Formats: sequence, C-alpha cells, structure tokens
Amino acid sequence: MRFLYLANVTVHVLAAMFWLGGMFFLGVVGAPALRTLEPAATRQRVFQELGVRFRSAGWWAIGILLLSGTLNLYFRGWLKGDVLGSAAFWSTSIGRALALKLIAVAAMVIVSAVHDFVLGPRAGLAAPGSPAALAYRVRAARLARVNALLGLIVVVAAVVLARGG
Repeated sequence: MRFLYLANVTVHVLAAMFWLGGMFFLGVVGAPALRTLEPAATRQRVFQELGVRFRSAGWWAIGILLLSGTLNLYFRGWLKGDVLGSAAFWSTSIGRALALKLIAVAAMVIVSAVHDFVLGPRAGLAAPGSPAALAYRVRAARLARVNALLGLIVVVAAVVLARGG
C-alpha cells in the first residue's frame, strides 16, 4: 500500500509541476516574448496556438491532479465520512490546510475554465490588434495572474499538509 501511496503522490506532484510550471512559463517567459512579435495577426495566431496546445495538456494535468488528490485523501485515511464530516478534523491545522488547498484548487479550476473556454477563444476570434482583442488579452492576463496566486496558495497549503500541519 505504501508503494501505491508514494507512486500516487509522485504523479500528483509531477502533474502539479506541469500545470503550475506551464502557467508560470507562459506568464513570465512566453507571453512577454510573444508580445514582441509583429504583425499583430502573427502574434495572435501564435498566442492562440500555444493556448490551445497548453489547454489540452493542462486539462489532462487537472484531471490527473483531481484523481490523484482524491486518492491521496484515501491513502491518508481522510476520505471517510467520520473524518471529512467532523468539525473536529476541520478545526485542526491539517484540516484548515486541507480546506485552504481544496478551496484554492476549486477556484483555480473555475478560473482556468473561464480563461481557457471563454476569454481565450474570444480573444482568438477578435480582429488582431483590435480594441476587443486587447481587452480580452488584458482580462486573460489578469485571470492568469489570479491563477498563479491561487497556485502559490495551493503549494503553501500542500507543504503544510506534507509537514503534518
């Protein structure tokens, strides 16, 4: 059982590294580099292509994270009604860290969905260099920053959980 738990945690950490690492790479390296591309149509096409490719891989990572995270709860003995349904559990440092992590993960999934399935496609359809395209890009960038902040909260909560509260 310990081997399965450790393998699952490893998969969970790798999926988190991929998802968060990809977001940070795109935000810190990719987007600033792409903003220098001219003409605007080329820049928009490359942004769109990168977004579509990362979206596919990113949502696979999210699925793996949700599954492996649920399995982590099971392996730690927390996926039981008498644990998750207990006010005493949620009042502990581990319970509070888990609650913070779960809330931040839920928020990240929602923010990612809006970014990937609403703003991204609309930005791709807007005329390159147009005010509408710029407005979508600004909104998408804001959501990406919110997601990055939420990702940092998830990592801190995960470290607290790993260190026993």
